[in-house]
Amino acid sequence: GAPVFDKLEAELAKACMSLPASKGFEIGSGFGGTLLAGKDHNDEFYVDANGRTRTRSNRSGGVQGGISNGETIWVRVAFKPTSTIGQLQNTVTRDGKETELRGKGRHDPCVLPRAAPMVESMVAL
Repeated sequence: GAPVFDKLEAELAKACMSLPASKGFEIGSGFGGTLLAGKDHNDEFYVDANGRTRTRSNRSGGVQGGISNGETIWVRVAFKPTSTIGQLQNTVTRDGKETELRGKGRHDPCVLPRAAPMVESMVAL
C-alpha cells in the first residue's frame, strides 16, 4: 500500500534518530507490542460520545497505514549517555599509538534536559 517511502512513522523516526545521542525509536506500543498476539494488539475503532471515530487503545500510536489516524501521536526516543567524560580513558591516536585521554571543555553530563524539547520540536516539524 501507499505511501511506501514517505510514511509518517518513517519521517518521525528519521527526524528523531537524527538528534545527537539518539539510539532508539518507538511509536505506539513499540517493541513491547511485538510481544502481543494480533488479537491482543488489535486497535478497534468506535464512535465516542461526541460522534468522533476513535481507537480504543491507540496501540498504533496515532499512525496507521503510514498516515495519522487522528489519535494522539505517541513516540519514545532512547538516548545514549554522554561519552565525553572527565575521567581518564584509554584511546588510540591517529598514528595508532595507545594512550590515555581525559575529556576537557564544556560537555553536558546528561542529555536528558535537552532531549525532551528537541524531540518535541522534531515531531512538530
